[in-house]
Amino acid sequence: MKIAIVHDQISEFGGAERVLLALKKIFPQAEVFTSFYSPFSLGQHAPQFKKWQIKTSWFGKVPLLHKLYSPLRFLTPLIWESFDFRGYDIVISSSGSLMCKGIITRPETLHICYLHHPPRYLYHYETAIEWQKYWLVKIYGHLINHKLRQWDYLSSARVDHFIANSEETKRRITKFYHRDATVIYPPVSILPQLITDNLRPATYFVTTSRLARAKHIEVLIKAANKYRFHLKIVGQGRDETYLRSLAGKTVQFMGNLPDHDFTKLYQNTKAFLFAAVDEEFGIAPIEAMGYGLPVIALNSGGLKETIQNGINGYLYDQLNEDSLFTKIKQWENLSINDKKKMRLEARQSAEKYTFNIFKNNILNYVKSKINF
Repeated sequence: MKIAIVHDQISEFGGAERVLLALKKIFPQAEVFTSFYSPFSLGQHAPQFKKWQIKTSWFGKVPLLHKLYSPLRFLTPLIWESFDFRGYDIVISSSGSLMCKGIITRPETLHICYLHHPPRYLYHYETAIEWQKYWLVKIYGHLINHKLRQWDYLSSARVDHFIANSEETKRRITKFYHRDATVIYPPVSILPQLITDNLRPATYFVTTSRLARAKHIEVLIKAANKYRFHLKIVGQGRDETYLRSLAGKTVQFMGNLPDHDFTKLYQNTKAFLFAAVDEEFGIAPIEAMGYGLPVIALNSGGLKETIQNGINGYLYDQLNEDSLFTKIKQWENLSINDKKKMRLEARQSAEKYTFNIFKNNILNYVKSKINF
């Protein structure tokens, strides 16, 4: 069967791109469509996309135009509706902020949307940039977003079947699109087996994240400054300069690390800290649990589905350093045996999200929707 995979944009590497890689691995002959493709922005991950047959939109063919996507987001319907999917039996859209689920397919083509999240900026969730603090941008944004919100709702009816990456996202699909969805959790890259060195005494905490506003790395930094614990921050982003200005002597910025360096990093890690608000799933915390790390995360969004308080980690209720440190102290006060038990529970939790489980769930779902 002729299959196409549609992805918002291929110009950064995050959780959505990990799902895209997994889908392409499951359907290796599928052609990939996207709004724009910037291999230079993918860093160490660029080689994974190099041999793909990627078809970009007219928008992506205009030099440097993609750098202006945010102010030009009113073009979104024109981008996705310009693709021609005649002749394809199945189209799988991997959709998030850029709403690639808005493509138009013919009646005989099955369109399955794997939704990472409805666009945050359309539905009043925190975004990477606090754009509403500038009054001209705020007026412009509200005008554009009103029209895009209408199109987002109308185009959701074009999807034959929705897959949500979490129960949290499923609830948003029901709320904003009045559609049902099946939850298939995304694949997470974990070690084949837990390294026993992970169970030795550790010296610092770690977080891995894009350094963007909605991730609230500043809360972790302020907690480390106030309570004098060592924190290593992995990742880069637009807020890095600001976050570095907050950091005290116990905070270290690691930049982006190759995947093979995480084994060494996590060997001496106490726990993984996370402060994102309304995170739809959260792949980085699950990856950390794959190394046997408990996760201490804000009680928000999809983390409530994956973190069991006091079993494989802790959930803190308020977005501030004191609430976070309360849970850190609970972890610190555990006996050595209880810490080992929690680490093993974390590892077992991560094993629910392997690529093979994702592959089987996706294939079974697609087969249930079309007569092979």
